[in-house]
Amino acid sequence: MPDSPVSGRDADDLILFAQVIEAGSFSEAALRVDVPKSTLSRRLSALETRLGQRLINRTTRRLTITEFGQRMLEHAQRLHEEVQIAVALAHQEQAQPQGLLRVSLPPDLAQIDLTSMLIAYAAQYPLVRIELDLSPRRVDLVAERFDVAIRIADRLPDDTTLVARKLGDMAVHLYASPAYLKQFGKPQRPEDLLSHACLRLISASGEALPWRLSRSDQHWSGLPTGPVSSNSPSMQRTLATHGMGIVALAEPLVLEQLAGGQLQRVLPAWALPSVTVWCVTPGRRLLPARTTAFIDMLKAAMRVR
Repeated sequence: MPDSPVSGRDADDLILFAQVIEAGSFSEAALRVDVPKSTLSRRLSALETRLGQRLINRTTRRLTITEFGQRMLEHAQRLHEEVQIAVALAHQEQAQPQGLLRVSLPPDLAQIDLTSMLIAYAAQYPLVRIELDLSPRRVDLVAERFDVAIRIADRLPDDTTLVARKLGDMAVHLYASPAYLKQFGKPQRPEDLLSHACLRLISASGEALPWRLSRSDQHWSGLPTGPVSSNSPSMQRTLATHGMGIVALAEPLVLEQLAGGQLQRVLPAWALPSVTVWCVTPGRRLLPARTTAFIDMLKAAMRVR
């Protein structure tokens, strides 16, 4: 086979080759692709000439694929599939999204004001019905027929039945109420946190999570203590707004409290590691338009970067 790259003409003719094999004859393939039989035969002969080998042995009664043709058929079928996917995508983009959209969200993400986003989505896509499952459990997207799940994790376990797309990262900072800071003072250095009441998150296994702060090339890690630890960011946020202590939270979770003056940044030059937001979908190559539209609007509402 020549060393030169496959041209657009070669790709088109390889797709025709795949369709001839699928149809079983030039006559049937010509009807399917709406190309004259003579043109179809001439194009495949020219392709064989360019490739330097025969793809099909022709007789008056039937076609038989050559050994080389069998090897080329897999590539030809893949090209045909890619073209069909691209055409389906174009048609899908033109179609009005509709149907049922089942979404799984961690409960704490509901603390972000998604109301405006859901209202805007419903107004733009009135033929779509949304079912939101707010649950800490890891749903089985395939068995439970969910279209999309939003998950927060540094990394996700391997699963060949699913496709994970990174939506972005949420910055994590320290916050406290003005009342708390007025009573106990503002920490000036990360080490000062060890003498403050700190509202820490615990992992699913009940392990206390240390705070790791960074500023440029400076790093600090410690395990402050406080009156309450929990696995609920929204609970820790509520406690912090009531003056119970300093809390480490993702920025989108506290936008409303910052705007209302209920919380303010602590050690503003320092930050904790960001958290990654993932969009997980069943392992299919083409998502419905209703799903991609929802993902795009959710990403904007969550203000991930």
